[in-house]
Amino acid sequence: MKSFITDEFLLETKEAQILYHDYAEKLPIIDFHNHLPPAEIAGNYQYRSLTEIWLKGDHYKWRAMRTLGIEEKYCTGDPTDFEKFEKWAETVPYTLRNPLYHWTHLELKRAFGVDEILDPASAERIYSHCSGLLQTPEYACRSLLERWNVETLCTTDDPADSLEHHQLLANDGWKITVLPGWRPDRILNLSNLVSLNAYIDRLGESANTSITTLRDLKDAYRNRHAFFEKMGCRLSDYGLKTAYATPHTQAEVEAIFNSIRAAKPVSAIEEEKFITHMLTFFAELDHESDWVQQYHIGAIRNNNTVMFNTLGPDTGFDSIGDTAYAEPLARYLDSLLSRGKLTRTILYNLNPKDNEVMATMLGNFQGEGVKGRMQWGAAWWFLDQKDGMTKHIDTLSALGLLRLFVGMVTDSRSFLSYSRHEYFRRLLCNMLGNDISKGLITNDIPLLGSMVRDICYGNPKEYFKF
Repeated sequence: MKSFITDEFLLETKEAQILYHDYAEKLPIIDFHNHLPPAEIAGNYQYRSLTEIWLKGDHYKWRAMRTLGIEEKYCTGDPTDFEKFEKWAETVPYTLRNPLYHWTHLELKRAFGVDEILDPASAERIYSHCSGLLQTPEYACRSLLERWNVETLCTTDDPADSLEHHQLLANDGWKITVLPGWRPDRILNLSNLVSLNAYIDRLGESANTSITTLRDLKDAYRNRHAFFEKMGCRLSDYGLKTAYATPHTQAEVEAIFNSIRAAKPVSAIEEEKFITHMLTFFAELDHESDWVQQYHIGAIRNNNTVMFNTLGPDTGFDSIGDTAYAEPLARYLDSLLSRGKLTRTILYNLNPKDNEVMATMLGNFQGEGVKGRMQWGAAWWFLDQKDGMTKHIDTLSALGLLRLFVGMVTDSRSFLSYSRHEYFRRLLCNMLGNDISKGLITNDIPLLGSMVRDICYGNPKEYFKF
């Protein structure tokens, strides 16, 4: 069976086809939020098989396989690469109308030229073809990034990281710009104080200091923030269960940190005060450095404690949260703005019920002389699919200025996930093309084409000052 991924995939009108092929298709990719491993990029890692590059660490696929009742060993255990791939191929026909069905076949076609539908009958043939290509220099990870036409990518890095691999990349003259991204979430997780204190010690070592007091902690982060900036970092990112704006005093937070260092239990309200204080501190650093700050809000993580204790985090047991955070988010942003400390900001929500909350929140804090200072980030994680992206774009269009949108990110650990940018671009052009056919917007292809170019490339390049 031939693939359904034709040249006009997702493009339902002639206008949509023109917008995509003439304006969007060949644009370089600026991927300002992903979880790619810098070590693999620096070392130009060569993957041994399609399973290693495609299934290892991919909790989207693992969730689908588990739903089908496939044994856990085929996700995270010791079977051979091909045995694991066979189980994924068995799962694919069950993913019809799930975004995985589109992503799977789009990635196979764009990366490997595979036009077949993946199923148990084609599994061995596809696996052999793709794994063979992966053994060639043209399919090492840097070559893959070049194949996707990536111009700039920003990884996600802990402040205690050495950034040694970014240093290697900065010195070797490679055509693609790879920059670190500041992600200090470890200090915001007070659930395990033994682990947290071990991390604080490691942070102190990276900053060449001893951390005993709250002031020591903040000095260490200042040191690392400056180092990240020296290494080209232009953005921060914070993964939050909810928004935080709990009133507190300096003395209270100092006492809370003393309790943390003594491994004494911290109450829920003390945790909120500490997180509020640290987020505010980080936001001030970001403002001083003229970075963009990003807030990913709304995930509840590690819900399956049995599997968390077995496999650890980021293995497919997270889901959408349901907290009400509009008021604390508004108070938090207002406190920064009132003190002149609000830098360019991107907000992401995971629960679609909060779409209008996010879209209207932006308008409260936009800035004179700054186009789109407040951004509503691309549909994220469970919303990163046709329905979620459509709702996001529709809501942003109704309540903001779509033309200023900074566009798509991969938010992925896979070098094959860059087809998501194509997916987004096709969907955006299709929505505009359908609007033309319905008489909802002007049939001015050059005007709409320039809008597509801005969203897919020009806006993020300008916004992040790359």
